[in-house]
Amino acid sequence: MSTGQLLSIEPQELQFPFELRKQISCSLNLSNKTDNYVAFKVKTTNPKKYCVRPNTGVVLPRSTCNVVVTMQAQKEAPTDMQCKDKFLLQSVVASPGATPKDITAEMFNKESGHNVEECKLRVVYVAPPRPPSPVREGSEEGSSPRASVSDNGSFNAAELTSVSRAHVERHETQDNSYDARSLISKLTEEKNSAIQQNSKLQQELELLRREAKRNQSGIPFIYVFLVGLIGIILGYLLKRT
Repeated sequence: MSTGQLLSIEPQELQFPFELRKQISCSLNLSNKTDNYVAFKVKTTNPKKYCVRPNTGVVLPRSTCNVVVTMQAQKEAPTDMQCKDKFLLQSVVASPGATPKDITAEMFNKESGHNVEECKLRVVYVAPPRPPSPVREGSEEGSSPRASVSDNGSFNAAELTSVSRAHVERHETQDNSYDARSLISKLTEEKNSAIQQNSKLQQELELLRREAKRNQSGIPFIYVFLVGLIGIILGYLLKRT
């Protein structure tokens, strides 16, 4: 806990249980231990990566306020699970009855003579919660099932790195599987479309063949009809002469 003259801030580190492609949130608890209205403002070195709600506000005398910091979903895991992002929480005495609408940037300007308290907070990535592992047969009675926790309650750095890498590999496998399914589905649709187009072309070709046969069978009939008609006309003319 950070204890200043105006606000007590807990915790001192913003701990995020890092997971790929997932928004993660953690909370800050601000306690006003004075009889004054205290205005605060939260800044970060990476504003595009984090969402702070509220990023400005007023803590009433002898009361508390909760600030939620949300890290946007990340596509890649950081090297060695280390983060260089930092936050700065500024606080200053506000006028009695002040509301968040009364907060201005000038209130936190030290050059204007305002007494501004500042607290720096760093970001720490921790391993995501692990499901409880079953107790192996033959284990000694009373032994702890959590082999990843040392006697003093702290996690082993090598185990954290192993868990993080396994988590990344699992997500990459899921992404590859999803891409493969999408590709197979697309190829199946294209195959079905090609089959339909081929069937349609065959039907059109069959209609053209039938039409050609009809035209070929109709030419001799017309020829015979014309010859017969000419013969009748000639016979009629010969009879008249």
